[in-house]
Amino acid sequence: MSRPAASMCRFSRLIARWPSSAFCLLLLSVVGRQMVVEAMVCSRWGTMGNKSLLRDGDVIIGGLFNLYYIPSAVEQDFSEQPHYEPCTGLDLETLKYMYAMAFAVEEINRNHTLLPGVTLGYHILDSCTRYPWALQGAISLVGGDTLSCNTSTLHSPKTAASQPVPLLIGVAASTEAIMLSRILRPLSVPIISHFATCPCLSDRSKFPNFFRTIPSDFYQARAIAQLAIRLRWTWIGAVHVNNDYGQLAIQVFQEEVKGKGVCLEFIEPVKRQTIASDVERAALTIQASTARVILIFCWYTDVKQLLLELVKRNVTGRQFVASEAWSTSDDLLQDLAISEVASGVLGVAIRSSAIPGFENYLRRLHPVDHPDDKFLSEFWELEFGCSSSSSLRAESDPDSVSTSFFMKGAPQKAFLPPCSGTESMEGVQNPFTDTSQLRGAYNVYLAVYAAAHALHSLLSCPDKDHPAGNTCSSPELIKPIELLQSLNQVNISTPQGEKFHFQGGDITAKYDLVNWQRTPEGPLKLVLIGRVDGFDIHLNESAIQWSTGSNQVPVSVCTESCPPGTWKANRKGEPVCCFDCIPCAEGEISNKTGSLHCEQCPSEFWSNDERTACVPRQLDFLSFNETLGITLTTAAVSGAVVTTAIFVVFLSYRRTPMVRANNSELSFLLLLSLKLCFLCSLVFIGRPSIWSCRFQQAAFGISFVLCVSCLPVKTLVVLAVFRSARPGAESLMKWFGPGQQRGSVCFFTSIQIIICATWLSFSPPVPQRDLGFQGSKVTLECAMESVVGFSLVLGYIGLLACTCLLLAFLARKLPDNFNEAKLITFSMLIFCAVWVAFVPAYVSSPGKYVVAVEIFAILTSSYGLLLCMFAPKCFIILLRPEKNTKKHLMAR
Repeated sequence: MSRPAASMCRFSRLIARWPSSAFCLLLLSVVGRQMVVEAMVCSRWGTMGNKSLLRDGDVIIGGLFNLYYIPSAVEQDFSEQPHYEPCTGLDLETLKYMYAMAFAVEEINRNHTLLPGVTLGYHILDSCTRYPWALQGAISLVGGDTLSCNTSTLHSPKTAASQPVPLLIGVAASTEAIMLSRILRPLSVPIISHFATCPCLSDRSKFPNFFRTIPSDFYQARAIAQLAIRLRWTWIGAVHVNNDYGQLAIQVFQEEVKGKGVCLEFIEPVKRQTIASDVERAALTIQASTARVILIFCWYTDVKQLLLELVKRNVTGRQFVASEAWSTSDDLLQDLAISEVASGVLGVAIRSSAIPGFENYLRRLHPVDHPDDKFLSEFWELEFGCSSSSSLRAESDPDSVSTSFFMKGAPQKAFLPPCSGTESMEGVQNPFTDTSQLRGAYNVYLAVYAAAHALHSLLSCPDKDHPAGNTCSSPELIKPIELLQSLNQVNISTPQGEKFHFQGGDITAKYDLVNWQRTPEGPLKLVLIGRVDGFDIHLNESAIQWSTGSNQVPVSVCTESCPPGTWKANRKGEPVCCFDCIPCAEGEISNKTGSLHCEQCPSEFWSNDERTACVPRQLDFLSFNETLGITLTTAAVSGAVVTTAIFVVFLSYRRTPMVRANNSELSFLLLLSLKLCFLCSLVFIGRPSIWSCRFQQAAFGISFVLCVSCLPVKTLVVLAVFRSARPGAESLMKWFGPGQQRGSVCFFTSIQIIICATWLSFSPPVPQRDLGFQGSKVTLECAMESVVGFSLVLGYIGLLACTCLLLAFLARKLPDNFNEAKLITFSMLIFCAVWVAFVPAYVSSPGKYVVAVEIFAILTSSYGLLLCMFAPKCFIILLRPEKNTKKHLMAR
């Protein structure tokens, strides 16, 4: 019978199974597609193999695995005319997946509580990673495999090969899953994949019949991003396969690290069709890159070529981060040529789990026990180099062996010697028998148990939660849509105690974190160093062997993290991971590595020298212990001592003409007031207190008024003496006698005392912390609560000084040989100049230097008065005594 006729026969049986008219129309479309696909397969893709693995049961579930592969296959593209190559390679890892399904079915059948009274069967086909074959196999499984429409066939007992399956397990590639899910969606046939990882398949609106027992690539890329953030890798390169798998992984990674200081220096795509040139370009980029961590989202065959290219260029010292597509590849681990480059690989792997009894199951497999298992027979021939089928025929018909052995045109394997029957899997060590880390096989195992629990839900007929109401299903009447609804509600515990349920069509993201480590024998070994459980990453960093050979995490940054005390300033036109470290300004700190900005210290605090912490500001005032304080104190004490010395000299020579001629009483009073002026400056030095703040300004104001008021009185006396020498002016001196002089000085001084008393009573200066001057110190100063009071004190002193200067200026040309008015003029000029300069200096000086300026003005003006008034007199008294005569003084 032709294939179109066979397809029409399937169509008739599908109509009998799904009588709905809408489904019939959809199935007509599906069968029509199948006819086209079968014709295409025959002409363009070769003929699909007839090998299958069958087990009869009350309910049959379908399996579709890529058991064979094309050694030189490239990525498929329906738009291009493919070159037909036969499937000749038996994939031992996928063969293990198939037997994991068979083992799970047998285990479920032995469990009398899961499906009591119901046996589970399977029908498994190979699709050879060819999409048309996958489509043909899926339609064949869903529609049954009856190729004849005669009456005897239609009424013959049902077998696993003839029964339509309500569910498919094992679709591996995402492209296959997308294609089959869309085609089988109208029939509501569920598909449970163990390997399809495309994030697009999570969309329930487009793929409502798709489930998987492997996490979406979204979670894998997110886990790698979290690893990069945790290990502080901020400057990374990436190589990805140029399809949805690689592009989506890079996109998710970039979204996850956005705003977290991780940048991709380069992204290099590689394509299967141009792999040689692409890996050469990627290797050159890696070699020139400053990034020391490289992400690779590629299939292991592409990675192998890339690593070999890096070996060829002697590119070492790179830390590779592997996706699950190659992180557990035994082909790469055993390749000595790439061990130097690949050592230290850190990868995300499909989580592994143990299946108790599975290893014994595999090792007990024997063609004698499974004569219809053509996959096992071929594996046996590959492993032991003998023909298991010849051995079986020899047991039943000894003559048949020689006939088939020498038969013309027989396949090459017919010339293999027959197996002895003693061959056993017990001592075999290869990927098929290795069950130390079951990854894909465990996913298949989970898929079978999910299907079994969904069937349990349908067949146990609960009163409430049954998706079809209270109607009880039977194994013969199970509908795919009912099974699909039950799968959506699966929430189970596996025999190993693992909780399992579908979130939409996905499962909770669980991965292993693996590390490739050196071994003394040469090949690399796979070491489990952590796991990913949902959003949590558990990583044993101490168990990792890095690519550098040390136990220190490799550093991969564009710029080293800015140390505390600095902040990151991005470079214009460069990624955010490349920056300059700028020291914080005074008064600002950054107390952690990689600060984006500096923080201002509170007002009472200041930054330390390293700009890493805010420390309390030091209390600052003009003290006796510092250099400036010692200098000013020395100058003040020296002035007081000199004044005392002059006082002693004048006292000793009080009867000489020089002392008597210049109003000795006022001279002694002036010396006393000058000494007070020198000593009052000491009150300004030291820690300000309430009483010192009040006393210092009062002492300053009264001392200077006492000093300055003596000078105009002396000037008036000089003027009066010369005026009284004129005829008719003899009575003028009675107004300037000693009593009047003392009274005048007391009057002028009492006015200042009243001003100071009023000022200090209402608004006295008080100690205050000055925070206005930004610095590491807080100035403790006497704050002027009333500027008016201080201005009146200074203004009154200035008024007396100006009056004295005017009077002295008028008396400067009097005809004495030694006219004191000249000395008063010079002293007042110095005094006025000092205090005029004092005002702007006082206002603009910061902190404690305000006090220093005032003390300097006091001392300068005091020294000016002392030296101008008394230095010439002391010179004559002590060094020119011959001039200390009345005659000399009265001479013109």
